[in-house]
Amino acid sequence: MTVSDASDYDLSMMLRALVMESNRFLEIFSAAHALHPTDMTALNLIMTAPMTPGTLAKALNLSASATTSVLDRLERAGHVIRERDPDDRRRVELQVLDRATALAATFFQPLAREYASVWNDMSDAERQVVARFLMATTDATARVRKAVS
Repeated sequence: MTVSDASDYDLSMMLRALVMESNRFLEIFSAAHALHPTDMTALNLIMTAPMTPGTLAKALNLSASATTSVLDRLERAGHVIRERDPDDRRRVELQVLDRATALAATFFQPLAREYASVWNDMSDAERQVVARFLMATTDATARVRKAVS
């Protein structure tokens, strides 16, 4: 098979391989830092956008008590803190500590450099097609996930 004659099935299998390889990469980081896979997902979500424990619970599809356990583990590990909003003491914001961000950077920057290396070989038009494919595929996955949950 060549890239030019990739069928829908081939694309699906290539995407599956990427997801599996990415998961293996994340497992190495998780194991090295005693993070449960759910903890790693939570940490990634919190790094991506500021959120409250309730927002995190919804994103993880966990109960409030299970989310509290995840946050307790992340706090004990020194990755996350819960901060009260100074204007509304009932509201709690989750913050990733700089130490955790720096730790993640040391592990994930080699991957980012390798991605950049292979992507630099692509033309602007090719990169636009890849970006459109990734956005559309991510959106399709989210739609199906929402439909089955």
